[in-house]
Amino acid sequence: MQKKGTLFEIPLTENWNGHTIEDILKKEWQAPKKLVHELRMNKSIQVNGQLLDWKIPLKKGDILQIDLFKPEAYGITPLYSELDVLFEDEHLLVVNKPAGIDTHPNGPDDSETLAHYVAFHLQSQGEQSRVMHVHRLDRDTSGAVLFAKHALSKAILDRLLLERKIKRTYSAIIHGRLKQKKGTIHEPIGRDRHHSTRRRVSPSGQEAITHYTVIKDDYLKKPLTLVEVQLDTGRTHQIRVHFSYIGHPLVGDLLYGGKSLFPRQALHAKRLTFIHPFTNEKIVCEARCVDELPI
Repeated sequence: MQKKGTLFEIPLTENWNGHTIEDILKKEWQAPKKLVHELRMNKSIQVNGQLLDWKIPLKKGDILQIDLFKPEAYGITPLYSELDVLFEDEHLLVVNKPAGIDTHPNGPDDSETLAHYVAFHLQSQGEQSRVMHVHRLDRDTSGAVLFAKHALSKAILDRLLLERKIKRTYSAIIHGRLKQKKGTIHEPIGRDRHHSTRRRVSPSGQEAITHYTVIKDDYLKKPLTLVEVQLDTGRTHQIRVHFSYIGHPLVGDLLYGGKSLFPRQALHAKRLTFIHPFTNEKIVCEARCVDELPI
């Protein structure tokens, strides 16, 4: 597999022998109907340099050529900042977000976010692709964030996230000591009707599943606990809401009952694990915490 100009070239292996273009898009990659329609209408897929009927069986050794890398507007103004890149290829990018900035703009006045930095990073490499985050982190949470570089990559990564195949692992410092060394918080989360920015556990909310493992009690010789957390779902403020709900809010999380022992909430997305949508390689990205948070 390689990028040639705007084309992504895939030599077909034995596994795809007899498959059609339609099979590959709809069954192998499970691309959304709208994207499949766009690729068809734009005549974006060739085989061995020729346009073929999408229902013709392909054979081992054929070269599938998809026009994935056409120049596209960033959708945001590039802004320079040092960027800690954890993984990058022509399809996706994983970066280590510092605390204190949003992942993407939440309104027209947001002019300095991680997305702005990513746009500059792409621009500096001569790449013109829309900045597309696959998931996000809260403003005061640091750590690994995944971006897609083209529409097909975004569609596949979105599906993997929905299917819980992108594993996100966090470190957090919470108040108090947990009774169990391992546990799962499985409580639905919805909006708080009395506070516009808060979320709360609510029977009418969306399913939310948080797994945790105690790493160290009496952390920093205080009544605190260092925990490792994995999410099966990605609700807004999920970790913060769940630990507050069980009576152990995150240290520094004033919105959900934490005390201000550190300059920010004690939450860091330390690891991102997933299977690459095209190479099937297992990608493990480790993000170090770069500020003064002892995590």
